[in-house]
Amino acid sequence: MTDQDSGRRPKYQRIADELRTAIQSGAFAPGDRLPGENDLMTRYEVARMTARQALSVLRNEGLAEARRGAGVFVRAFRPLRRRGIPRLAREHWGTGSSVWSTDIEDRALAVDQIEVGEAVASAGVAEALALPPESPVCVRSRRFVLDDKPVLLSVSYLPASLARGTPIAAPDTGPGGTYARLAELGHQPVHFREEIRCRMPTADESARLALEFGTPVILIRRTAFTEAGVAVELNEMTLDSASYVLEYDFDA
Repeated sequence: MTDQDSGRRPKYQRIADELRTAIQSGAFAPGDRLPGENDLMTRYEVARMTARQALSVLRNEGLAEARRGAGVFVRAFRPLRRRGIPRLAREHWGTGSSVWSTDIEDRALAVDQIEVGEAVASAGVAEALALPPESPVCVRSRRFVLDDKPVLLSVSYLPASLARGTPIAAPDTGPGGTYARLAELGHQPVHFREEIRCRMPTADESARLALEFGTPVILIRRTAFTEAGVAVELNEMTLDSASYVLEYDFDA
């Protein structure tokens, strides 16, 4: 970007650029307090709204977070690297490990909200699972928290005829999770398809994921298939985009 181009950018964006560079260079370390609105107003000779907008840019990018009554700080949370292909390998869930085991390393992961029950499949769910309209499905709704930060909302749908009366319909599905239980029932998943898109969150999603204003969410819609091509699970995930790096590593 030339100096001329930079001069045409709004003042708040130029201030945000300088602060971002300072964060990335290590001048401000994770957990450090950034200059406040009054500091920025004095240093750059700008109005309070301009200073506030500059800090908002960094918050929306996931680089900074506001702490009530204390100021704006460099975000200390380390983004989660979601390894999209190896995490679904049978060698993990087939041996009792969670599909999360390839992502979290030694970090603390918890499921602090879980609801399991049956419902009538919506048209989209019925289509994805190749079920007749309004078929009953087992619904597993969970919120995942990493290092005390909500990062993911997940809702899984499985044919009720397959899951009813099994550990899949219990809050704790046991070692290896749902896919290990499906394998034990003779419905082992061997193929997965994921669709990814982004949008702004709903009010409920913002609250449950504790999102900064303006932070989008990543939507991942994964369908699991057996060797015969039968869809046995649809998992709709909502991710805090500031908490994730999506990694796909494969050969040509």
